[in-house]
Amino acid sequence: MTEDLDRATVTAAPADALPAGSPRMTPRQRLILAVLLGAQFMIAVDFSILTVSLPVIGNELGFALGGLQWITTAFALASAGFMLLFSRIGDRIGRRRIFLGGMALLILGSLVGGIAPNPAVLIVGRVAQGLATAAVMPAALALLTTSYPEGPLRNRALGSNGALLSLGFAAGALLGGVLTDALSWRWNFFVNVPVGIAILICAPLVIAPSRAEQAKRLDLPGAVTVTLGLLALIYGLTGAQTHGWESAQTLVALAAAVVLLVGFIFIELRVPDPLAPLRVLTRKTVKWGNLAGLVTLSMQSGLAFLLTLYMQEVLGLSVFSTGLAFAVVGLGVFCGGLLAPKVVAHFGPRGTLLLGLGVQAIATGALALAGDRIGVGMTIVLIGSAIGGFGHVWAVVSYTITATSALPDSEQGLATALTSMTQQIGFTVGIPVLSAIAAAKIGTPAPAERAHAILDGVTFGILIDAALCVLGALLIGFFLRPKDLAASRA
Repeated sequence: MTEDLDRATVTAAPADALPAGSPRMTPRQRLILAVLLGAQFMIAVDFSILTVSLPVIGNELGFALGGLQWITTAFALASAGFMLLFSRIGDRIGRRRIFLGGMALLILGSLVGGIAPNPAVLIVGRVAQGLATAAVMPAALALLTTSYPEGPLRNRALGSNGALLSLGFAAGALLGGVLTDALSWRWNFFVNVPVGIAILICAPLVIAPSRAEQAKRLDLPGAVTVTLGLLALIYGLTGAQTHGWESAQTLVALAAAVVLLVGFIFIELRVPDPLAPLRVLTRKTVKWGNLAGLVTLSMQSGLAFLLTLYMQEVLGLSVFSTGLAFAVVGLGVFCGGLLAPKVVAHFGPRGTLLLGLGVQAIATGALALAGDRIGVGMTIVLIGSAIGGFGHVWAVVSYTITATSALPDSEQGLATALTSMTQQIGFTVGIPVLSAIAAAKIGTPAPAERAHAILDGVTFGILIDAALCVLGALLIGFFLRPKDLAASRA
């Protein structure tokens, strides 16, 4: 096969492979799902696998205390900043091509990070991993949505995808801690290599090549503007956690992001072949679906930070015990993902979105009752987090379905890039926002009052988290009406 297969052939392939009226996946579709979900799970793990290893890496390689955050920031900048650009390149050169190229870059970046002798080389490896993420995530999701006809099969695939993404993010810290304790922090990088090679070998055998019907000229002004704008946005958000929201560095970066992203919109209104056609961006399903995704993902990542602070600083748990607790959250997410297609089939994408945000809000709010007694506190944390995991993954799956449904294959690259970018920004924004809220409540207590003050700050942050989930559900319920989804299918 060649990459010059026209779009009509590729679009017809799933329908031809699946007998009419049958809800079962063919063996080929199962293989496609396994390959794409394997790649997505790797990417999700990479978000958090280095979290508990940062102090060890800093001590061994000689990172300055202020430079340690660049291990995380470099990855976030590259992945979110270039995602929209790479997705549109994939639409033009073939999504399978950019998927395979991204996987190859991920393997290379992981090798560089694993053998890094100094901070500079490790940061180069993390940037390569981030760029690979920007290429792989939207391409994998677009290949997934175009490999299954819209309906139960696609919903089942997206349910598995959402479950593994959330599970990978939750399990990354635990896996990183185990590898660091048992072997070395370098295996947090090396673990990607054999899995990546296996995906590189299998993907060309099961995934058909695809290409846009016409390779249009790339919107270079739009590409440069949106990439710089996203880089400034992520830099400002990640910097806020280190320097504070009122620092000049944070304010300048966020102001630059606003200017550049507004400029991007004006450019897209004027160019003949825009990078991101506004007819897609202004669809209610795309707009409100991604807003719901931003709420659920940012509040879940922020909650993980608050619970880490609570378990270690208030209850006195070790890093490893904290990681084990998050494994329970991951179990809830995984089980919720398995049920997600049935929930979507019963309630529809909009109803599942509202249900998911509602369950996440209630379960999160219940965590405010944890207190400072380890037995009661951990019981509430484990049960509440597991139940919240169900709601969270239902919201993730339904926002992905909502934001990518009823679009032609030629626009799936943009739609899936937006959902992937929402994931990146959501993972990034939740921690600085909720940490700032908690820090403002904690203040500067005396040493004897530190644990009590932290408990108050975490409790306040948890209540704000739950309130924002409720607000998100109310906005979706009011502005995204059932008729909007019906109209988008027409």
